[in-house]
Amino acid sequence: MSRIGKKPVAVPAGVTASVEGQTVKAKGPKGELSFVVNDEVLVQMQDGAIKVDPRDNSKDARSKWGMSRTMIVNILNGVTTGFEKRLEINGVGYRAAMQGKNLQLALGFSHDVVYQTPEGIQIQVPKPTEIIVSGINKQQVGQVAAEIREYRGPEPYKGKGVKYANETIVRKEGKKK
Repeated sequence: MSRIGKKPVAVPAGVTASVEGQTVKAKGPKGELSFVVNDEVLVQMQDGAIKVDPRDNSKDARSKWGMSRTMIVNILNGVTTGFEKRLEINGVGYRAAMQGKNLQLALGFSHDVVYQTPEGIQIQVPKPTEIIVSGINKQQVGQVAAEIREYRGPEPYKGKGVKYANETIVRKEGKKK
């Protein structure tokens, strides 16, 4: 049984949420998002909160129950506060800069890497070694941050590359004489 799925999702102040069939829509100060819940999960509005229940006691329905509730919480948090991921760049000569709407990265290649910012995502570069990816869709923010990190992930000997701000790199010992 899902323990997280049993809790009803309270709709925060300033957000209008509606359930139409299997679609949950939320509109708040940051924007508008929607999520289509799987057919094996029943979703309904009750007393200003969204209640999620499995349609039957099958393993498939129970496995999608908690995930559906978490996705609804994520869209409600997204339209109120939004999400952000911070990236750090380590290495001599490694830096980032904004070039219009595109992110330009110097990561030790013979050319600069230019990353085009997708719709609905904001990228900020407060320092040349720091990147902030923000938006209202949690999955999209995480995907963009992962794509930027993928250009030059942190290596284990010196820690050079692009890493998440809260990530710890397990360092290896170098050569011995």
